[in-house]
Amino acid sequence: MSDPARRPIRSYVLRQGRTTAAQARAHRELLPVWGIPFRPAAIDLDRAFGRAASKVLEIGFGMGDTTAEIAAANPAIDYLCVEVHTPGVGSLLNRIGALGLRNVRVIQHDAVEVLERMIPPAALDGVHLFFPDPWPKKRHHKRRLIQPAFVALLAARMKPGAYVHVATDWEDYAQQILEAFAREPELVNTADGFAPRPETRPETKFERRGVALGHRVWDVVFRKR
Repeated sequence: MSDPARRPIRSYVLRQGRTTAAQARAHRELLPVWGIPFRPAAIDLDRAFGRAASKVLEIGFGMGDTTAEIAAANPAIDYLCVEVHTPGVGSLLNRIGALGLRNVRVIQHDAVEVLERMIPPAALDGVHLFFPDPWPKKRHHKRRLIQPAFVALLAARMKPGAYVHVATDWEDYAQQILEAFAREPELVNTADGFAPRPETRPETKFERRGVALGHRVWDVVFRKR
């Protein structure tokens, strides 16, 4: 029996959200086509996509609407998308099929392990982390994904000149994110503090609703030296 004290702290919870019939069907039929199974060995990203192109990693894509919109608008860029939740994976796969996207691959697994085991050093041209789980209760802040060790891991997987773009609607997490990236010597801020929302990040329905209610969204964009 495994020792519970040795179990790693996860940056996510496997929520028991309902998977629709369409999502389940897409997961069953399309994941074998557009998915990459997790394995503890570095992958050849050009081979996985069948071409040489810029590679962007997206961590935690939710239901995949923003991911699909970005990928459709940038067919010359390949997007490797990592998510643990089956409804979201099924939803993105449905969008891939509906839009005929060929530049998206999906890994259904923990992002930290994917970065540690599957992504070679200096392989990524960009990283997207849009609205990561904020773990709002103070006692759960240690579960937040973006910590100094994770930022160092990201930087090691990024090419020189590559960018990392994070967005959150939680102010205290935004400050933590900004500080964590600012402390990483391999990265440099593209703005004086928080960045204006780049046009390359579509505004979501959730975001528009929040802004209408007076909520803010903070964008952090750094580049590797």
